Amino acid sequence: MQQNQSNRSAIIIIAILFFVFGFVTWLNGPLITYVKLAFGLDTDSKAFMVTTAFYMAYFFLALPSSWILEKTGMKKGMALGLLVMAVGTFLFGQYATHRNYAMSLTGLFVIGSGLSLLQTASNPYISIIGPIESAAQRISIVGICNKVAGIISPIVLSAFVLKGINHLEEKVNAATDQSAKDAILNDFASKVYLPYVIMAIALVIIAFWVTKSSLPEIKASEMNKQADAGEEVKQKNSLFSFPHLWLGALCIFVYVGVEVMAGDAIGTYGKGFHIPTDETKYFTSYTLAAMLLGYIIGLFTIPKIMSQQTALKYSAVLGILFTIAAFLTKGYISVAFVAALGLANALMWPAIFPLAISGLGKFTEKGSAILIMGIAGGALIPKAFAILKESYGFQLVFFALMIPCYLYILYYAISGHKAGLVKKS
Repeated sequence: MQQNQSNRSAIIIIAILFFVFGFVTWLNGPLITYVKLAFGLDTDSKAFMVTTAFYMAYFFLALPSSWILEKTGMKKGMALGLLVMAVGTFLFGQYATHRNYAMSLTGLFVIGSGLSLLQTASNPYISIIGPIESAAQRISIVGICNKVAGIISPIVLSAFVLKGINHLEEKVNAATDQSAKDAILNDFASKVYLPYVIMAIALVIIAFWVTKSSLPEIKASEMNKQADAGEEVKQKNSLFSFPHLWLGALCIFVYVGVEVMAGDAIGTYGKGFHIPTDETKYFTSYTLAAMLLGYIIGLFTIPKIMSQQTALKYSAVLGILFTIAAFLTKGYISVAFVAALGLANALMWPAIFPLAISGLGKFTEKGSAILIMGIAGGALIPKAFAILKESYGFQLVFFALMIPCYLYILYYAISGHKAGLVKKS
């Protein structure tokens, strides 16, 4: 009874952390719109450096994060991650106000670095604090908090920073003098300062709260043992002995790529149909609302009605169907199908992560870091979209990038997650 109460308290605390990094992460969609105007960027490819800088931090910092966590423990590591995020949000707010794009991107990289540490700790924590077979259900619980934050954050940024952006774009285009144009853009850029300073302060407060909280310290390698597996599994002595982990890392890579395409790139996709910026700035929230619905479905169906791998299989098929529908339609209907990809994507992370770390035992921390590195898919796949759409039709590029990703996720759901694992007798 006491153990169950402890687990419930831990889930609540982790859920709050998922809300925090959901709020920060899903600001990237409207930030693409913000930086393109504020910094006078002439192509979407340059504006998509927002996602590149943010998500590449996971690739470079995930393994160092696992080493840090071995020294600090998961609880202190989470608090440290929040403090690093606070530094990054302050840097972004400071340099974006002065329209220094390179240093603003550095701030986003620092935020991503803090999130890398936070996610390297929190994802395996929530996966193994209870039975691994029901991990997707627990991830769905904290994922709901993450996506609620994702719905709110674009609305908040749009209200405080992007309000009246259509009129502002007209003023900038109408300005005949460069100094007048700079004055308009300087005023616009400065609007981001206060929200980011407030976020930095909030992150420091939450970091202090985590260190003083009742969150129990756990040892991932001890809790994620496959006790009834054969001796062959128990005696594996290298991460390379677990092919399902590496296939899972690639699955995370393509999954995060399609998630960011549906969430952050949807505004750019909508502008391809000449939909006004005052409307496209909210599109990320629609995708996140669809993801929220998916998490709620997962909460009530996994593992009672369907297994994690079955949920992943259905999700991949749904992603393929929605992508085809988006390609075959136009305007708001096509955008609606892109937003509906949020529903298809919702249960993918909750399923992929526990399937990929299953049975890793003493390699759980390092294995989790390898999976977190896969989040770099959010840097590269949307960037490829932004570059290729300058030469080819944006709908064709979207289709050509998304379909192979969903096909690979389908493969992992059917057989990839079992690669190299010994069947239980």
